[in-house]
Amino acid sequence: MGWFLRSKENIESDKPKEMPDGLWTKCPSCGEIVFKKQLEENLFTCPKCNHHYRIGVSEYINIILDEGSFEEVNANITSDDPLNFFDSKPYVERIEQARLSTGFNEALITGLGKIDGIPVAAGFMCFAFIGGSMGSAVGEKFYRLARISLENRVPLIMVCASGGARMQEAALSLMQMAKTSAILTELAENSIPYLTILTDPTTGGVTASFGMLGDITIAEPGALIGFAGPRVIEQTIKKKLPANFQKAEFLLEKGFVDIVVPRKELKSTLARLIKWFLN
Repeated sequence: MGWFLRSKENIESDKPKEMPDGLWTKCPSCGEIVFKKQLEENLFTCPKCNHHYRIGVSEYINIILDEGSFEEVNANITSDDPLNFFDSKPYVERIEQARLSTGFNEALITGLGKIDGIPVAAGFMCFAFIGGSMGSAVGEKFYRLARISLENRVPLIMVCASGGARMQEAALSLMQMAKTSAILTELAENSIPYLTILTDPTTGGVTASFGMLGDITIAEPGALIGFAGPRVIEQTIKKKLPANFQKAEFLLEKGFVDIVVPRKELKSTLARLIKWFLN
């Protein structure tokens, strides 16, 4: 177990394409021209319309956890290729490219840290790693993190960002839905708090398993949350969907999430909830 230290090149590379590269950027929501430094100080949210830019794992670690408190665990767990899967390129090649581009071995980064001095087990999904898809390694890393949470009786926090199950592993990836749900049952039986943060986007098998099983389900403003994407649903039912369908605010209105929390209030909200659960 070691301190979570990465090179500057890797820290930059796991940021989604939405993140600006130059000194200025145009908000994709309202069109406001924003100075990048101002955007960073505002935790990558537009100061005019509050649009939440997609950010990487490193940013969420810095935003949510106490400075210098994160220690990564099970970093070397990686996916295998039991099916010898090949689409436009071999699956093993796709995994290797994801490792090189993000600096991570898998789409889930797990570890121990603190929030306002309170020990927690925390997981962060990397959407830049094959769309944050859940394969057997992601399921195993989640299981082991939850087991650490259970054995040490510390709250479990999960920041979700995913396109769903990893098709290259077929049924093996789908089995992770049951695996992750089962360990969460053990946490519930032992009164260990589990809090989920759904970011843009959280879809597919992650939504259908550990993403929606939190004692409290938190969503970032404007996050796309669902199982199938809106385009697929429209093509299936041959109808136009309501405005903001599958957005965080729509799901809050329908009771699928408990609270929508701006990024600047995430840490304080988590701390308040954890203290409530532990008292």
